[in-house]
Amino acid sequence: MLRFPERFLNRSDAGRRLAARLMEYAHRSDVTVLGLPRGGVPVAAEVASALAAPLDVCVVRKVGVPSQPELAMGAIAEGGIQVLHQDLIRQLDLLPGEVDAVTTQELAELDRRVSMFRDGRPRHRLEGRTVILVDDGLATGATMEAAIGSVRSQAPARVLVAVPVGAVDTCRRLRHVADEVICLECPDPFFAVGQWYQDFAQTTDDEVRDLLRGSA
Repeated sequence: MLRFPERFLNRSDAGRRLAARLMEYAHRSDVTVLGLPRGGVPVAAEVASALAAPLDVCVVRKVGVPSQPELAMGAIAEGGIQVLHQDLIRQLDLLPGEVDAVTTQELAELDRRVSMFRDGRPRHRLEGRTVILVDDGLATGATMEAAIGSVRSQAPARVLVAVPVGAVDTCRRLRHVADEVICLECPDPFFAVGQWYQDFAQTTDDEVRDLLRGSA
């Protein structure tokens, strides 16, 4: 019999439930929690609070297909990280110029968000640390894969991915690039992240900034 998971009330509820699975990392001096903005930051804030760990963001941007912006053909992240799904690009017969145009546009938005979210604060140093990357869910995993690349470039000791819900195939793929993937629910069929939340209202830039200021 198929078991469908109980939906999370909201991102804060999801973060508290996720934190309960991560308590082995609580009160450790070598742990940093990074949220993927926007929606991953409220989840990460609950995790960081429960673990008594510092909170920061890993700023990433989806690179959408020109004719279908919600469909990710890749993602970019801080530190010059770029992940492109070449199979999808070939399948859609996209020209290099089309891909470059969207990527350039998203790079400008990435820089804007880095400046806005960090508000003059430097990035947390991750060298030698255990980094827990948190998002509100994993669909294609493009942005999380870029985030992992961004963190890896800073020579951490370990990189964990922690999410409340995710697609089975995506979690399986990310286990090859992260040291560990913790996903509370992997429903099949998956459909979309928002389906597994009662309240999936869009997180605003101001909410992200307030959570980061509060942690700082």
